[in-house]
Amino acid sequence: MTYLEILQSYHLTALQWMAIGFAVFLLGLSKSGIKGIGIIIVVVLAFVFGEKASTGILLPMLIVADVFAVIYYNRHAQWNIVKKLIPFMIVGVLVGVWVGNDISEDIFKKLMAIIIIASVIIMFYTENRKSTKVPTHKLFSIGTGFLAGFTTMIGNLAGPISNIYFLAMRFPKNEFIGTAAWLFFIINVFKLPFHIFIWKTVTPESLVLNSVLIPAVILGFFLGAYIVKLISNINYRRFILIVTAIGGIVMLFR
Repeated sequence: MTYLEILQSYHLTALQWMAIGFAVFLLGLSKSGIKGIGIIIVVVLAFVFGEKASTGILLPMLIVADVFAVIYYNRHAQWNIVKKLIPFMIVGVLVGVWVGNDISEDIFKKLMAIIIIASVIIMFYTENRKSTKVPTHKLFSIGTGFLAGFTTMIGNLAGPISNIYFLAMRFPKNEFIGTAAWLFFIINVFKLPFHIFIWKTVTPESLVLNSVLIPAVILGFFLGAYIVKLISNINYRRFILIVTAIGGIVMLFR
């Protein structure tokens, strides 16, 4: 098949192309540091391509955006946090690969939405108390890492989980973005072989589609990086909390 024939094989309408283009533009914004909007991307792509297929279509674009993010925010990464979470995220990904064909995505996502919304309520409470304490118990890192790994494999839904963790650690915005960038670059590259060889959701055809959409990702990233510079640390934290809460509600009722 030719390049054009592969694109035509998806039978996408003009409205669907617009929706997908907007979603991947948001992906670029998200990876630049405007967190909490990832759920919108997941919902749009799942609506157009189906739940499981959309995870494979999204993954290569996530990796491209991750590359830009780690280059741009590299000096701000907190490697002690990356090293702490990665082992448990890997375990979560492996469990996600194993149960991915058996678990009900609808039930799972509703449960996750409840957890996310509850977490946001706790974080709002912590913010209003002006608490300077950060969680130190090892179970907090273990649980966050596992849930983030599991949810990123099942449906690229780890964003709200990681947002809550980094907010709880009270990271300034650049450390928040830089640490998350490296964390998800590593874990998304780790996920890739499972999508290619086991789930078969990343294919030559899906990569052709990705090649058309990646410019929108790059545009979104650089626009987002400019916007992030204009946001203060306090307003950035409030923005993350509000958008993450909205994302949890969307996940619950989608």
